[in-house]
Amino acid sequence: MPDPIDILLEGCRRGNPAAQRALYERLSYQLMGVCLRYCPSRAEAEDALQLTFVKVFTRLDQFRGQGPFEAWARRIAVTTSLNLWHQHQQRGPHTEYEEAADLHHPDGTPFDQLSAEDVVRLMSQLPPGYRTVLNLYAIEGYSHAEIGELLGISENTSKSQLSRARRLLEERLLLQAHTPHYND
Repeated sequence: MPDPIDILLEGCRRGNPAAQRALYERLSYQLMGVCLRYCPSRAEAEDALQLTFVKVFTRLDQFRGQGPFEAWARRIAVTTSLNLWHQHQQRGPHTEYEEAADLHHPDGTPFDQLSAEDVVRLMSQLPPGYRTVLNLYAIEGYSHAEIGELLGISENTSKSQLSRARRLLEERLLLQAHTPHYND
């Protein structure tokens, strides 16, 4: 029995709108998460998601089935988001993020009670270069050589950026842990 994704892909290759919609609904949540990790704003992440699907639909003939389709689509989302990030950087200075001290944490031991949302929020406050390398290495599983190629930096710069990202994230976690927050 054929895999349901293969049936959807065949429908998409034929230009079937119902198959395209079903594929979008199946992957959009996951791919939006990827785009949000690399884009500086939700609006740009939404743009990246739409461009990702345009590329997926127009390049289906390039998918050779050498691995899961979802991984292929995810790589397109990463590349598309990185391209938008580069364009954003070229437009001028990026928007500064709030400091970690402005974040609220629940009572108790903050490290034990950090939610995924808290971690994502703290990561989003890292400088864009650090955040991008951290995401590519720790979440997407790229090697430093691959990151260097994707971002146009050396392998050693990638390693350095990852080290600095981890150190800064640790400092912000400690800052959050030691900053008292009072109920208004």
